[in-house]
Amino acid sequence: MQHSNRLAREKSPYLLQHQHNPVDWYPWGEEAFSKAIAEDKPIFLSIGYSTCHWCHVMERESFEDEQVAAFLNEHFVSIKVDREERPDVDKIYMTAVQAISGQGGWPLSAFLTGELKPFYGGTYFPPSDVQGRPGFLNLLHGLANLWRTKRSEVTHSSTDLHQRLAELCDAVPSNGTPLNEKILEKAAESFRLGYDPVDGGFGRAPKFPRPTQPAFLLRYGVRHQRQDLIDMLLHTCERMAKGGMYDQIGGGFARYSVDSKWLVPHFEKMLYDNAQLVHLYLDAYLVSGRRSFIRVIEETLDYVRRDMTHKEGGFFSAEDADSEGKEGKFYCWTRAELEAGLEPEEFQVFANYYGVTEGGNFVDHSDPDPLPKQNVLSVVGEDLSAGQEAILKRARANVAEIRSRRVRPHLDDKVLVSWNGLMLGAMARAYGVLGREEDRVSAERCFNFLWTTLWDASSNCLFHRWREGERDSVQLFQGYAYLLGGVIDLYEVTLNPDYLQSAISLADAMIEQFYDSENGGFWQSGAESSHLILRLKEDYDGAEPSGNSVVMIALQKLAAICDREDYEAIAQRCLKVFSERMDQLPQAVPLMLLALDFSLFPPHRVVIQGDPASESTQSLMRAAHRVYQPNKVVMGTQGMVSAFVRGLAEEGQDAKAFLCTAQACQEPSNDPERVQNFLKS
Repeated sequence: MQHSNRLAREKSPYLLQHQHNPVDWYPWGEEAFSKAIAEDKPIFLSIGYSTCHWCHVMERESFEDEQVAAFLNEHFVSIKVDREERPDVDKIYMTAVQAISGQGGWPLSAFLTGELKPFYGGTYFPPSDVQGRPGFLNLLHGLANLWRTKRSEVTHSSTDLHQRLAELCDAVPSNGTPLNEKILEKAAESFRLGYDPVDGGFGRAPKFPRPTQPAFLLRYGVRHQRQDLIDMLLHTCERMAKGGMYDQIGGGFARYSVDSKWLVPHFEKMLYDNAQLVHLYLDAYLVSGRRSFIRVIEETLDYVRRDMTHKEGGFFSAEDADSEGKEGKFYCWTRAELEAGLEPEEFQVFANYYGVTEGGNFVDHSDPDPLPKQNVLSVVGEDLSAGQEAILKRARANVAEIRSRRVRPHLDDKVLVSWNGLMLGAMARAYGVLGREEDRVSAERCFNFLWTTLWDASSNCLFHRWREGERDSVQLFQGYAYLLGGVIDLYEVTLNPDYLQSAISLADAMIEQFYDSENGGFWQSGAESSHLILRLKEDYDGAEPSGNSVVMIALQKLAAICDREDYEAIAQRCLKVFSERMDQLPQAVPLMLLALDFSLFPPHRVVIQGDPASESTQSLMRAAHRVYQPNKVVMGTQGMVSAFVRGLAEEGQDAKAFLCTAQACQEPSNDPERVQNFLKS
């Protein structure tokens, strides 16, 4: 008989994956908390996400085991949380587990008192003891005994840990570090020292793309004419695009590479990674002019449009690493499979170019029965002749057709406003640089979908998740921040004043709900958020950028467009709050460093008058966006722009650009080349 638990009523794909576990799971909420208090039981909190490989492993090994489930059900109250739906909950307990164990990751396993204070935690636990790591069932027995026989120690430990975390989070960061170029110089040198000159990227295996770090090095390198730093970014982009982390057949990037060569990926694909990497490759293209980067951008966006887009315009969250229970099965190939599916001439060119061998280059060591002779495709061949290029193109199309008949990995089809904000911004900016109409259409459809389904105009609230016709009731600063950044990108490539108005509405609501007016910075969740034992200000630009970093840039741009001194003041105060963090640990905050750069070098303003649909206006807009100048804003003369900008508008509808610095504007021009020369200056 199949089990069923309370998660069957949820919308999260991750929670639904666990709806038939014999574990008596509860979602995060009052029902579970009340049960723990009433029955005097500790809480087992398990946090993960639907495309998490090790989450699947722990489910198979432990949560589907009847003996483990019976013990959990008798001695604990078990709660499942989707970290992507509730990053605020995840951040609190990830911080606690890192303090307890010295490491973090998913699945996150935390044990709490009825007051939701953690007293023990870790990540993945194997079913039985191995290499010093306790088996999960043995761990449960030990913790249940501890709860029963040494309650006072458990209570004291949880109270002490909570107090230490609260002090850490409530501390007002020092504002004494001067905000100047020395911080940027120090950061650039720190990043440079971590560079891998052989394979690109930073650090050792496993190697994550983390686009904000190379983006900072590129900005610093261009400003200071440091070709060595520029080359680090270009080399990294080339190596990632040639490696197996990039889907050579379908486009888009996997989560990370398990080795240092970008060869073997952890095969899950996340929306937020691909959005940030599109921005990075756009920068790389604008600086270098290399058309190979255009191919990566276009294939990545085509992948999102084809495989990750809801019919109404929103973008889905992720695709799993596993297919039919095997990691990478959808993406990998044996030599025999390719020989059988391609003509001999096609196979020869394809195998040589992508490094296909009889023995393969990937073994899933986490699988007790791994698939044999698997090849992850990566570019190892030299430049091809025109004839070989044509053969390879035909072979790739045939391999794509064969792959389309395979069982696809699980799709996490929830729509998160935060990650959608990142991707619609990437789509919009790609349209500005490359001019593909389908990218603009996708960005606008996504925004319209989000604004219709997740923005409540009557209460000025932005909700976080939509799935199967329903939105949640959660509001998170990250969602406001990411969408604000994306909408500003969309405004700058369309000059549609409605998008500017939406950005202002978002900014005002965000400031009212999340801004710490006493100390500066933005809280991750609102003051009314219940059942959260801490309020945090996120500043870590990791796999996802921190909301505070994104907002510092967005508010500075809005301030320049709308002449809003209040936005500028809030952004500057945020920078001061985190000034010591930028100075002492720049590796943690690369996007925040870009916000500091934006504040130290006032933006070039390109004010464009004219009908945005006309070819002459489009020509000026394309000129503005096809120059690498991150510290710029592009705006029209209509809507909520500053009074000064509205005053620049002249009679008639002839397209022209007013080129302005912080001090003055040049004579208007209708010459695209002059626009580009101004931005390059």
